[in-house]
Amino acid sequence: MVRGLLKSVVSRSLSVAGKWQNQQLRRLNVHEYQGAELMSKYGINVPKGVAISSVQEVKNVIQSTFPNEEELVVKSQILAGGRGLGTFKSGLKGGVHIVKAGDVEEISGKMLGQILVTKQTGPQGKPVNKVYLCQKMSLINEMYFAITLDRTTAGPIIIACKKGGTSIEDLAEKFPDMIIKVPIDVFKGITDEDAAKVVDGLSPKLADRNASIEQVKKLYKLFCECDCTLLEVNPMAETSEGQLVAADAKLNFDDNAAFRQKEIFCLRDSSQEDPREVAAAKADLNYIGLDGEIGCMVNGAGLAMATMDIIKLHGGTPANFLDVGGNASESQVVEAFKILTSDDKVKAILVNIFGGIMKCDVIASGIVNAAKQVALKVPVVVRLEGTNVDHGKRILKESGMTIITAEDLDDAAQKAVKASAK
Repeated sequence: MVRGLLKSVVSRSLSVAGKWQNQQLRRLNVHEYQGAELMSKYGINVPKGVAISSVQEVKNVIQSTFPNEEELVVKSQILAGGRGLGTFKSGLKGGVHIVKAGDVEEISGKMLGQILVTKQTGPQGKPVNKVYLCQKMSLINEMYFAITLDRTTAGPIIIACKKGGTSIEDLAEKFPDMIIKVPIDVFKGITDEDAAKVVDGLSPKLADRNASIEQVKKLYKLFCECDCTLLEVNPMAETSEGQLVAADAKLNFDDNAAFRQKEIFCLRDSSQEDPREVAAAKADLNYIGLDGEIGCMVNGAGLAMATMDIIKLHGGTPANFLDVGGNASESQVVEAFKILTSDDKVKAILVNIFGGIMKCDVIASGIVNAAKQVALKVPVVVRLEGTNVDHGKRILKESGMTIITAEDLDDAAQKAVKASAK
């Protein structure tokens, strides 16, 4: 949900290069129930709720937490937006349901352990390992609220809209004037005037203005103190009692702050992440899965983007971005090949190394050892240049492996595209 809106508002690229750049601000995503718990610690109004992982927990939770509730909201927990309009592979429509208390057990059972497919998950979907049982609130107004990082102002920016909900992307595209943006001076922090602009943009009907300003300031405090890269509330709801409530929560955190946010980073749910990216992170590699057929192994982000661009230029499509970095070990190269070959869509691998600190002979040795360990079944095109290049080429030649060598990047891309088409 946030991708479409923030693209409209702050014009961030979602191209291959843009996807890589956004990934470099590496982030931890947490589930809605985890975000709500964190918000509650900061004094932010959230609905009463409990996350469960089995249907056996339902009766006890209802008796202890919701004894007088006739209806509850049952929300599937996945790290992707669009749950309300999603579809389970089992056939159930929608990942968010308002049901009678007596039906919570049944609907929870239809969600838990199932795969939910939304616009943001792709056709493979994501597993639902928990559902969030929430108090059904009497809402009279739904708005949109988010804090993210703005490259233009080099600081946080608050985005708000007096309309929220599942159609926020369409609204942002059709009625951009309804979206307000309030950049915050990172050195001064949020002021009462800043928060008041946000509240005015939200245009609550009954909520007390001063209390709403305080809620906005608390949200900003959470964003800063917890090293968030995104805090999105959609909807930011207004109850019939005149209270602003964060009825949904999406929070991302900067991985570079893991050392000082240990409690938060313990919440990471790797079952929701691409297993290849998880494996790459463990090996201290930078990996992003794409949708093409040519696996790319490079050293350096700029070289990676150039490699992907030239593959596209010659009619192919990259299957990934895999950067082994400037000083990878032989074992990391082996791990990189294991990750590349785990993708069934990969029909050829292009290794493009410009040796500086990263020595060509290390890469060559890694390729040879990887071939022995993973039994390469796809063509490998290798372009080496730079430090110890002659030694690296000699290692490859003497290995007895069938390797397609290339003299330059253009030659390598052409050969990789041709090899992937066979």
